[in-house]
Amino acid sequence: MSDLFIIGASGVKANRTAMAAISENIANASTPGYARRTVTTAESGSSTATMSLYVARANFGGTQVLSVNRASDPYLDASVRQTGMTLGSATARLRWLTDAENAMNDSSIGVGQLMTGMFQNMEKLAASPTDTSLRVTTLDSISRVSQAFNDTAADLKLVSEGIATEATASVDTINRSLDALADINNSLLRAQPGTSAYAQLLDSRDSALQDLSANLNVTIGFGAHDSVQISFGGQTLVSGDSATSLSVAANADGTLALSLADGTALTAPGSGTLGGLFSSAGTVADRRASLDTLAEQFVTDVNAWHAQGVTDSGAAGGALLAWSGSAATMAALDVQPADLALKSADGTLNGNLLTVSATLRGNGSVEQGWTTLVASHANLLGATKAEYDTATSRNDQAVAAREAVSGVDLDMEAADLLRIQQAYSASAKILQMAKETIDSILQIM
Repeated sequence: MSDLFIIGASGVKANRTAMAAISENIANASTPGYARRTVTTAESGSSTATMSLYVARANFGGTQVLSVNRASDPYLDASVRQTGMTLGSATARLRWLTDAENAMNDSSIGVGQLMTGMFQNMEKLAASPTDTSLRVTTLDSISRVSQAFNDTAADLKLVSEGIATEATASVDTINRSLDALADINNSLLRAQPGTSAYAQLLDSRDSALQDLSANLNVTIGFGAHDSVQISFGGQTLVSGDSATSLSVAANADGTLALSLADGTALTAPGSGTLGGLFSSAGTVADRRASLDTLAEQFVTDVNAWHAQGVTDSGAAGGALLAWSGSAATMAALDVQPADLALKSADGTLNGNLLTVSATLRGNGSVEQGWTTLVASHANLLGATKAEYDTATSRNDQAVAAREAVSGVDLDMEAADLLRIQQAYSASAKILQMAKETIDSILQIM
């Protein structure tokens, strides 16, 4: 009769554990990073004999819980980390390259269109070189182009600063993930595999790995008790319960530099959010350098054109623009309308104005250089948008494939809950029947 108590009790215990696993699944159906739990049971082989000379002819031991399992696939998990890394890079580059395009501002108040307007005003002035109002308009248009260079330089600098700020936030996320993984490694080495606590630690580990890989293209390895080893650029970042922090700094030109907390320089990341930020920082730094080059050429060309002309008083044309090393510092000088050198050396009233197209426009001009700069950035942004769309699609597919294995299906959980509930009730019925049988025997005695 003791067999019935043992069998019933083991069934109640096993089914109670199974119901707890199902309840955990239902409660965490929408929890990010949660992997579905299942319970593995096996027939219990324990003997129910209590006397040394007793030989059981029909000895049953019931059931026992072997382990609590996570529904996971290492290959699918790695695939999600890889696609998330690529998506993180594309997302960062798309955002900041879009901001850079807005900063370059090819609208009616941008460098390109204001420069075109300046040349149009010069053409109008060439038709009536003595018109003071047209001279004022021409000087104003030159000043507006100079101001547009200033504004574009300032806006691109703000983009560089924004990238640096986000890079710092990304590194903070990376460092938190590294510290979390070191703590999880320590807990995994002390936890018992096959338990619910161990499954929770693996969920936390995979979640931290997902956050880490989304930001940085680290190399991931697995050791004893599913602990992880993390390395990057030949440097070990996590080993056992020890973690090494990273640091990022912005260079003077807006590019970024990555290092360990102790100052050891690291190679630039190639993917993940931080990799995208490094790439964006380099691109914006190139745009700022190109803008400075165009601004310097604009100052040089305009001043050279003006210097070859003659003013109304017969003096050589003075400088119209000042240059102090960058587009942010160029400025239009205070020149009076009468001091414009519109004449040619032979005394033709609009002689110098007639050379504008040959001197300031055409092949190799600032106007053409600006068009090339804007077009090349637009092409890069278009390619980045296509890459982002592809990365999003691939990541969605990878996540869906993982969710098909690890995700919680509430309909299936509800059906399992009813089945396990019936098994639990049946096991309890065995205990009740055994008790009633024992009571009947005792009453007969």
